[in-house]
Amino acid sequence: MSHDQTIPVTVLTGFLGSGKTTVLNHVLTSSELADTAVIINEFGEVGLDHLLVSGSTETLIVLDNGCLCCTVRGDLIETFADLEGRIARGEIAPFRRVVIETTGLADPAPVLHTLMADPAVTQRWHLAGVITTVDAVNGARTLAAHREALKQAAVADRILLTKCDIASSDELAAIRALLRTLNPGIPVADVIEGRVDPSAILDVGLRPVQQRAGDIARWLTEEPVRAGHAHHDHHHHDASRHDHRIKTHSIIVDEPVSWGAFSYWLELLAALRGEEMLRVKGIVAVSDHPERPMVIHGVQHIFHPPVQLEAWPSGDRRTRIVFITRDMDTDDLERTLRRFAKVGAAAGAPAMAV
Repeated sequence: MSHDQTIPVTVLTGFLGSGKTTVLNHVLTSSELADTAVIINEFGEVGLDHLLVSGSTETLIVLDNGCLCCTVRGDLIETFADLEGRIARGEIAPFRRVVIETTGLADPAPVLHTLMADPAVTQRWHLAGVITTVDAVNGARTLAAHREALKQAAVADRILLTKCDIASSDELAAIRALLRTLNPGIPVADVIEGRVDPSAILDVGLRPVQQRAGDIARWLTEEPVRAGHAHHDHHHHDASRHDHRIKTHSIIVDEPVSWGAFSYWLELLAALRGEEMLRVKGIVAVSDHPERPMVIHGVQHIFHPPVQLEAWPSGDRRTRIVFITRDMDTDDLERTLRRFAKVGAAAGAPAMAV
């Protein structure tokens, strides 16, 4: 199926107590989500009693606003297959989108890997974005204490900053600065008492990329480093603020690169160092088609199929890549890019294996 024919899936994640339940309960009352299936894992925190259950089975309930809500008791792939089977048998009405709520203690990466890479899923569904709730009052302490919370923020396409009404101005400034360091260019929306415009959580991810020129530009707002020049990363907070092993690193390449060489480099990184690459986003100037850049987007060792734009989203036509990594020597990124893509390589520059 083409992207337009597949069903969008939004992943809503966030640490325990970050306000995820309140946000989801609020948006489920809106007309925009009336024909939505909500998938909640068995340790999920969402309470839906006030939405008035109009019918139920062991694992699926139908809410009076038209939403479906099912509980994951097994594999996510099985849950998707079960929903499709129920539609085919006429047991439930078709729906237009899915929201998956993860438990607050969960690493969201396995869910994202399933949505991005499993053929049984990608033929019928596509990842429409990752939304992460972060508590404005306790978020800095949570990020410092829990690796899961760090990863939830690092892989987000958008962050909902909750409890803004009770946070002090100093707390708000500190958590916003921390999130900018952890996930540069990420849109952050303030949320009060769970009230949020449903459009803030729908279709905020990479695709349809042709309509996301502004989003692509925002990914790349951090001052980049040049491949082959002095290394500089954008990790400015010490370990008392968040895990000092999380780093953001940006690379810029002035000249177009061979897509074959570049993609081979990216595949090697994903295969050998994927667990350390929390998020990768970028726009690549390809030597064969310099007027039509390629957009890359990955979570750990899983990448979306690259998408070629019809035109550049801005006047800057250089390759720009943003990495969010953990426990990774980010100098390796530049050294291996010079080796495989053969850019910015000075005579005698060291070639270092990943």
